[in-house]
Amino acid sequence: MAIIELKNEHLTLKVSTLGAELQSIKDNDGHEYLWQADPEIWGRHSPILFPIVCGLWEGKYRFDGYEYKMERHGFARDTEFTVIRQSETKVTMAIHDTPETHRLYPCHFNLAVTYRLNGRKIHVIWHVENIDNNEIHFQIGGHPAFYVPGVEPGQPLKGRMRFDDPGMIERVYGDVGGCIRPGRFPLDSRDGIWEFDEESFRNDAVIIDRCQLAEVALLDEDDEPVVTVRFKAPAVGLWSPYGKHAPFVCIEPWYGIHDKAYYQGDFKEKQYMNHLQPGASFMSEYTIEIG
Repeated sequence: MAIIELKNEHLTLKVSTLGAELQSIKDNDGHEYLWQADPEIWGRHSPILFPIVCGLWEGKYRFDGYEYKMERHGFARDTEFTVIRQSETKVTMAIHDTPETHRLYPCHFNLAVTYRLNGRKIHVIWHVENIDNNEIHFQIGGHPAFYVPGVEPGQPLKGRMRFDDPGMIERVYGDVGGCIRPGRFPLDSRDGIWEFDEESFRNDAVIIDRCQLAEVALLDEDDEPVVTVRFKAPAVGLWSPYGKHAPFVCIEPWYGIHDKAYYQGDFKEKQYMNHLQPGASFMSEYTIEIG
């Protein structure tokens, strides 16, 4: 594992080759925006979720007549990436399938992750390539955790977010064996502002799907944006670990979602699944803007 540093006139990033995971986002005043992975609360910063997002029903899935097991969020977050290209403000890292990954996910693929600094914005770019002879199916997502302004470790969690849609927002719950329960439910946001505390995450992540949002801003005590996450993903998860008095919240763009509770269908038929024909590739990005 190595730590890569990127820097421009506004921000300094640190990225680990283990999981291609962001480790730090600091401004020129040395202020840290990214959660620093206290293992007593949550020992990660910003894992990449691939080839699944969230949970499988009973930890298993079926593909081409065979059954496989895979842990929540997949294996990329625990895999050592190779640095492909690096400059002062940009780095690209990659992994590909191995005999070990085939035991979990029987597809041939390349996955590249790029971080690029541009002013006060961080571009996080995902590139999945199908190098298989058959169509492949996958999900991918981000999981960055940001400190909530004004909240110290051990204090009650309390904060505000601003959504780009001021109308009624619906959510789903992923709290039945880590999978989606039936029904859709209104989120208690008002005019695009959502006030949250620890009880907001009693039932795990707040899951907003169906392309309802494309921008989520974490606000300070004066309702000014501290961190803004922009994305084109069909779903976004908002999460903080319940019962831990954690001083952070995650804003997670997802091209994928949990299984429905009791799901017994084929892997490729999962909701929000991405499909690639041989030789095809998928590319998308989300951005993190500081201030």
